[in-house]
Amino acid sequence: MSANSDPLSPRAKLAVTAGKAVAAASRAAGRGSGSVIGGRVALKLDPDLLGRLAQNLDCVLVSATNGKTTTTRLIAEALRAAGPVVSNALGANMPAGITSALAGGSESRFAVIEVDEKYLAGVARDTDPKCIALLNLSRDQLDRAAETRMLAENWREGLAGSKAVIVANCDDPLVVWAASSSPNVIWVAAGQMWKDDAWSCPACGGVMQRPGDDWFCGECGFRRPAPTWALSGDHVLDPHGSAWPIHLQLPGRANKANAASSAAVAAVFGVPPQVALERMYQVQAVAGRYDVVQFLGRDLRLLLAKNPAGWLETFSLIDPPPTPVILSVNARGADGTDTSWLWDVDYTRLTGHPIFVIGDRKLDLAVRLEVANQHFQVCDTLDQAVQQAPPGRIEVIANYTAFQDLRRRVGN
Repeated sequence: MSANSDPLSPRAKLAVTAGKAVAAASRAAGRGSGSVIGGRVALKLDPDLLGRLAQNLDCVLVSATNGKTTTTRLIAEALRAAGPVVSNALGANMPAGITSALAGGSESRFAVIEVDEKYLAGVARDTDPKCIALLNLSRDQLDRAAETRMLAENWREGLAGSKAVIVANCDDPLVVWAASSSPNVIWVAAGQMWKDDAWSCPACGGVMQRPGDDWFCGECGFRRPAPTWALSGDHVLDPHGSAWPIHLQLPGRANKANAASSAAVAAVFGVPPQVALERMYQVQAVAGRYDVVQFLGRDLRLLLAKNPAGWLETFSLIDPPPTPVILSVNARGADGTDTSWLWDVDYTRLTGHPIFVIGDRKLDLAVRLEVANQHFQVCDTLDQAVQQAPPGRIEVIANYTAFQDLRRRVGN
């Protein structure tokens, strides 16, 4: 269904035009994509614009602490089998960025929208989504984000009674608590490597029991629901028990989990698992993540990890020792200025790797590595770290703004 079948009001059209003009000016001035400032201007002119742009689209919202940008890309690729898709592929995931993305998709049938966890309830109210994918909740940006239990409560209240089909990870107790207020939930066993944010029951505060892959609260009976979709090794198991192979160019277990959730979402829209998973193979990198680039005569693989859960997953996919590893950490506004999360990361997993440390907060990271008995060198620049690294491909792991700095330096 095209948005053209229900034309926007003159005010909405003016808002879209003004937003695009401001975004173009921002790009011309070299200030990034312009999507956020363009969206802000458009919403100022028409505060209801997001809802108007979404009204003729089948919307999918994707929210999580980790994996939402990649999962948004995978779902968008899968749904293109059924029709044109508009998506905020560059990760501008608050209302202004989402509004900008939808303003450019007038001929689309589907909208696949990454949403910041704190804005999920409001965006769901505005866009009336057909499906919402909830992947995980873990600690992130400790200086300004709510405690994870409060975020789960916010989701639970915001999604209560929602008409949307909720596709939720049954291995994360916080996600299950949040999704359980909804009448129509599809549970996916996508796994959960990081468990340190869900040792107490979100329902009653009791201690969570975790035998094997199961979990339950011994005090109130809150427990892991039975999944109808599951990640099993290199396959997705669908509700009929059929196993579909996952072939991705993206590395690691976490991306197989993202593919399993994406296949479940695609099925809501009638795209079969085989078709959905085949289309996901097209995704090679996501906003520079997982890209292998040439720099100073070396191959560098760029990996984003912005919180303890993300670092844990990233350590599991890097090449084995003695592959050199460069770590870069900043603490600017977009990262969160609190670096205490570094102490939650198990850096002993890097034992045997030559480690090089850069970034604004390289000394914070150096202290953490010292305590973890790791051997490392502190360097002033990426260039210096690359020149000092022993031969072979280099794994470069960075948090959010550090990753953007790296991409600019290597021309990616």
